[in-house]
Amino acid sequence: QVQLVESGGGLVQAGGSLRLSCAASGSIFSINTMGWYRQAPGKQRELVAAITSTSSTNYADSVKGRFTISRDNAKNTVYLQMNSLKPEDTAVYYCNAELRVLGTWRNRDYWGQGTQVTVSS
Repeated sequence: QVQLVESGGGLVQAGGSLRLSCAASGSIFSINTMGWYRQAPGKQRELVAAITSTSSTNYADSVKGRFTISRDNAKNTVYLQMNSLKPEDTAVYYCNAELRVLGTWRNRDYWGQGTQVTVSS
């Protein structure tokens, strides 16, 4: 019933910028926290940034000062502005949403399929 679709990934040189978008659609009653995770080859998935329904944010130490997460509640969309990109940012980035489906009484996590971000040196 619920689908998260990411966009905005690609190839960029070190020091460049990318803006990721993730739109949630389907039978959604409300969305609590939305966030971005990433997984590099040979490594486990890690939290990059998260934002609550009241716009409180959390960032991984490795991206603080470089990445900015935001959301548009009217569009059920979360964004990740990535500046000053480094080769170590190369990974598949996954959108996550903690949301409540229409007709249910508790939140559950949903995931996008991922978008590749590659940063060349």
